[in-house]
Amino acid sequence: MRAGTRRRLQIAGRIAALGALIGACYSLVLQLAVYHQPLRGVLIGGIHGFLVGAAVGSLEIFGTRTRLGRAVEQAPFLVTLTVKIVIYGSVIALVNIVEPGTRLVGLPLGAGAVQAVGLIFSFAAAAIVLFVFQISQIIGGRTLQNWVLGRYHRPREEARFFLFVDLAGSTGLAERLGPVGVHRFLNQVFLLASDPIDDHRGEIYQYVGDEMVVTWTEAQGRPGARPLGCFFGIERALRAASSGFERDFGAVPRVRGAVHAGRVIAGEVGGSKRDIVFHGDVLNTASRLEQIAREGDHGLVVSAAALERCVGTERYALEDLGARALRGRAETVTVYAVKPRGAAGAPAH
Repeated sequence: MRAGTRRRLQIAGRIAALGALIGACYSLVLQLAVYHQPLRGVLIGGIHGFLVGAAVGSLEIFGTRTRLGRAVEQAPFLVTLTVKIVIYGSVIALVNIVEPGTRLVGLPLGAGAVQAVGLIFSFAAAAIVLFVFQISQIIGGRTLQNWVLGRYHRPREEARFFLFVDLAGSTGLAERLGPVGVHRFLNQVFLLASDPIDDHRGEIYQYVGDEMVVTWTEAQGRPGARPLGCFFGIERALRAASSGFERDFGAVPRVRGAVHAGRVIAGEVGGSKRDIVFHGDVLNTASRLEQIAREGDHGLVVSAAALERCVGTERYALEDLGARALRGRAETVTVYAVKPRGAAGAPAH
């Protein structure tokens, strides 16, 4: 099973478990008030919540990957939210009307008023969860979590990897496709890149023009040299979609990348619009390394500092580009060009 599929199944499982927990808590209160059978109430609510959570989780994680699902996701926020509430609400209504958990434990089916209360509660809970989920997709799940927990309310120092991914030939593409066409092209590239980024546990820090910046804490990025695997995963995803790009845009995307690692300061900034940002020489250095990738026509360049922090780099062929002087830095940086072993043109050592 692919790592991405396994990760999505895990997320769907967590949603089903959360649904079971919410359903059990709600049904416990309801059964105490109406039937005075709390243990059976927990079982009934758990079954109903699990069924609703499993259906919603499966549709949210796997349904959005279909053509129709992508169209819903790319609609205006309120349209997306409304469509999902209607679809998921139908699932909720079916479970509340049929009451499979109640039938399973052998209790009498709920009265109309009890079913109505359960239906209203289920709709409200689903709407809240969906709203939070949609917001997390806009600003990023980890960013939302960090805001809620106040993790970066005070500046803190962290050791992080940063991967800069740049689209090659974007200037000529913009001239040929025009502003709207190049926006559609970039959006498709970024959409295809999101799965490899998620599969390698990366966090999209920002989009800047034709460039995206992905980050990991040192602990998250170290196993399996995830920043390196992420870049080549993006390359594979774009290569697999090349025929569609050729058909729709008359061009196939090609990306370059640079990876650097080190200590940065992370914290919240801003007033009317707040954001979590990273400050430090690491980002400047990664940006300068990307210039080396561009000038030398390398797919991916990685600093020695980043490679030293990675585990599992033996899967990649490294070409020593030597110590490079970077603009704005007094000290040189040792740089390597990286390719998967066995790739065409990869060095043997």
